[in-house]
Amino acid sequence: MAKRLTLDDLDHLSTGKRTRLHHLLYQYGPANGTGLFLPIDQGLEHGPRDFFANPASANPEYQLNLAVDGNYSGIVFQIGIAQKYMRQWAGKIPLIVKLNGKTEIPSDAESFSPCLASVEDAVALGADAVGYTLYVGSPAQDRDFAQWETVRRDAERLGMPTIIWAYPRGEAVDAKGGKESVWAIDYAARVAAEVGADVVKINFPTLSPSPSSPKPYDTMKFSPEEGVARVIASAGKTLVLISGGEREPDSELLEKARLSFEAGATGLIFGRNTWQRPYDEALTLMRELREIALGA
Repeated sequence: MAKRLTLDDLDHLSTGKRTRLHHLLYQYGPANGTGLFLPIDQGLEHGPRDFFANPASANPEYQLNLAVDGNYSGIVFQIGIAQKYMRQWAGKIPLIVKLNGKTEIPSDAESFSPCLASVEDAVALGADAVGYTLYVGSPAQDRDFAQWETVRRDAERLGMPTIIWAYPRGEAVDAKGGKESVWAIDYAARVAAEVGADVVKINFPTLSPSPSSPKPYDTMKFSPEEGVARVIASAGKTLVLISGGEREPDSELLEKARLSFEAGATGLIFGRNTWQRPYDEALTLMRELREIALGA
């Protein structure tokens, strides 16, 4: 099993960031330095369609109850949902405010998420971290970097940990093996570290080499453990959360969780794979994920 980063390894963090990350990783959820997070930003990113599988999940209180009953480390909301629902849940579950977002109506080639909230908004809501989507490789990457720089400076000033959703996107990425290739996700993890993220959220990379990827990725072969370990190594002193993505069979999801922790991931951020299920079924899965995290 690969060594997992702890807060003691991150001596560059400010007191405010260290305190908030300790809250997330050692006071809630598994509380052993790992994290389990429940994202519910899909209503903006995908519209209502993701809630059709489980109509009850359209109400954010469904996910809030799941996060508390499942003993999770935190929940992720966009600003409007956080303002409308978090007051009565304050202190029961940590909050991560997603600062930027977009709809899925434009194509991936046009990927750019404008800021919809500020770090100051997150502080006012009692958040323990902020999230920011960065589209690595998008034609709008220069605007993205400039917008991120403002977020980064505000977060440093206010002692707020930052989580970058590092997503490869755009025609240039597609031409070099695609957004799920090891090359693309490895590059995205390194970019998050380079631009100053405290935590990076990445997808689990596909394992087969793509001949269209840049050398040496075009011929490199990875076992599942090696693939995700390669990406985590590229993040350096940036904590890594592995995303669940679209819903998949339980056996595959649990195996992804085990491999991620064995490779040194700090945590998991699984949304649709949990809250698209009926409540009792979702809780059962969340408890299984928690057991994996506790054994990590």
